Amino acid sequence: MTVPEQAAPNDSPRYTHSEATRLLCAGVYFDGAFRRRVIEELVEHEERPVAPSLGIDALPVLAHALRARRRETGTGLVLLLIWALFIGLGLAGTGSEQTVFPIPWFLAYGLVCLVTHAMQGPTATTFTLDRAVLKRATRGRLKAVLPVLPFALMFVYWGTAVFSVFSGADVWAALVLPILLMLPVGEYRRRVQEIIRKELGRDAFRAGPRQKLPDGEQFERIGAAIDREQHARLTIYDPFRPFVGAGKPYKPWSVVMELKGVNVGAQPLTGREVIDLVKPQLEELRESAATSRDRLRSLEIDEMVYLPVGLPRDRFAQELDQTDRHVEAAVGEGGEGRRHFLRVRIGAWDEQVGISVLVRVHTQGGMLVLEVIPHVLNPLRPQFRSADVIARHATEGDLSRSLVHVLLTGPGAGVAAGLCLFRTVVSAIRVWLTVPQYALPDGPAASVRELGSVEEISLFQEMDISRYVKTLQDRISSGVGRALHVKGYETGDFERYVINVSEGGVFIGEISSSAVAVGEKSSAKQVQSKTATKD
Repeated sequence: MTVPEQAAPNDSPRYTHSEATRLLCAGVYFDGAFRRRVIEELVEHEERPVAPSLGIDALPVLAHALRARRRETGTGLVLLLIWALFIGLGLAGTGSEQTVFPIPWFLAYGLVCLVTHAMQGPTATTFTLDRAVLKRATRGRLKAVLPVLPFALMFVYWGTAVFSVFSGADVWAALVLPILLMLPVGEYRRRVQEIIRKELGRDAFRAGPRQKLPDGEQFERIGAAIDREQHARLTIYDPFRPFVGAGKPYKPWSVVMELKGVNVGAQPLTGREVIDLVKPQLEELRESAATSRDRLRSLEIDEMVYLPVGLPRDRFAQELDQTDRHVEAAVGEGGEGRRHFLRVRIGAWDEQVGISVLVRVHTQGGMLVLEVIPHVLNPLRPQFRSADVIARHATEGDLSRSLVHVLLTGPGAGVAAGLCLFRTVVSAIRVWLTVPQYALPDGPAASVRELGSVEEISLFQEMDISRYVKTLQDRISSGVGRALHVKGYETGDFERYVINVSEGGVFIGEISSSAVAVGEKSSAKQVQSKTATKD
C-alpha cells in the first residue's frame, strides 16, 4: 500500500513537482558533468531500464538536460566560428603584433581560457566559480595562489592588449575577439536565467506543466519507457549492482534461525503471512504520526520484485503488466534470481534525504530468514540551489553586474561550451553506431537521484536517519515476532537475535566444542571444550 502525494497539476506522475525534482532540473544547467551522466544513462544506454526514481520524476530532469545541452551546443558552435574567423585573420596578419605579444595574440587568449576552465573544473559555467577541484588538488600556499591565477592572467592579457593598441600596434583583433566571444556566452546566460526564473523557481515549478522530451521517435520511445519503469514495483538488477537507486547501504543485518514450535500443533509459516503481519505495524506507525509534522506521516509501503538482468527492455515492458503475479509468486520464494522485498520509504528533509528499508522474508526448510537492508539517499549538491538565488534576482538593473560576471567567467564557460559541442557530436555518433535499444540487456548502472547527490550528510541528518531506521526496524521485528507467536513458534530466540544483531552485535545460540572470534584482530582458542574469546 502506497501513500500518494498531493495530486500534481495536469495529471502529472508522482513526484513531478517535488523539491528534489526541481533542484535536479536546475542542476543540469550548473553542472555539465552531472548533465552528461544523466543523458548517458537514459539516452546513450537505452538498453538499460530506468532505476527506481525515489522521490523524483526523472523525465523532466532528462528533458531539461537535453534542453541545456542543445543551448550550450549552439553557443559552442557560434564560439567555434568566431575563433576560426579570428585565427584565420591572425595567421594572415603581417606579424607586427609579435613585437608586443611573445606568442600570437589568439594563443595568448586561448591560454587564458584554458587556465580559467581548468581552475573552475567540470562545473565551469557563467553562474558559478566552483573551487572544489582546487581544494582537492592543492595544499598549503597554493590554495591562496591558484584561485586568483585566472584573474591575474586576464588582467595581464587585457592590460597588454590595451597598451598595445594605444601604442599603435596592429593588434585590434586582440581586443575585439574577447568582446565578441562574450556575446554568445552572455546570451546563453540570459536564456538560462530566464528558464530558471520562469520555470524552475519554487512557485513557478509547482504550478507549471511537466516538461516534455524533444519530438522524435527515439525520445518518444525513451519517454514512454521512463514513465513505465521509474515508479514500477518490478525492476531489473545486475548482481554486481543491486539496489541501484536506493542509495548507500546503512547498517544492513539479517537473522537466520530454526523455527521451533511451542507445541506439536504449530502451523506452517509462510513469507506472505509474515509480510501481511508486518504491514499493519508500519501502517499504525504512519497513522500515529498523521497529526504531527514528523515525516513518518508520509511513510510509503510497497512490495517490490527484483528480476535478474537478461530480459530485453521491450520484453521487460510486457513483464510489467504481470507485476501482481510476480509479487505473489516471489514472496517467500527464497530464490537466488527473482527476489521479493517489502520496501518502506521516508522522504526526509524535503526529499533531501531518502531512507528506504528493504525487507526480505522466506521460511523454507523449517528456517526463518529475515534480511533487513536500509539504504540512504544523501542530499543533493548545494550548488543546485543557485536556482533560488537566480530566481530571486531582479530582472532589471543587473546589466553592469552581468557584464562583469560574464567578463570573469566567460573564458572558462566558452571552453565548457566548446567541449559540450564536441561531446554532443561524439554522443550522437556513438548512439548512431551502436543502436543502444538493440544492445545486450543490462541493468541500471546509476539513478538520476544518486548522480545528483553529495557524499556527506550533516549531524542532524545522521541523527534523523538513525531514528527513522531504528523505528522502522522495531516495527518490522514486532511484526515478525507476532507472526511467530500467532503460528505457535517460540519467539525467545528471535527476540535475542534482533536485540543483538540489529544493534551491530552478534548473537550465538549454543556452542559445543567450538571456538568463536568476532571483530578485527580478534582470536579464539578452545580450552577444555569451552570457548574463550578475546576482542
